Amino acid sequence: MVRGKTQMKRIENAASRQVTFSKRRNGLLKKAFELSVLCDAEVALVIFSPRGKLYEFASSTRQFYEAG
Repeated sequence: MVRGKTQMKRIENAASRQVTFSKRRNGLLKKAFELSVLCDAEVALVIFSPRGKLYEFASSTRQFYEAG
């Protein structure tokens, strides 16, 4: 069975929106980790929740600096 394409629009229900954010955040963090391991790449990921909470991932202890 094939899933249909998800329509990209804002989720109106706040509870559903929070659950979706949490699930997708965890999926992104997992994918970032997998990419760093499988490809021996240095990966950095920064996510801010709708409430402004910071979530971050770095594949190494190397310091990442903003360019410019």
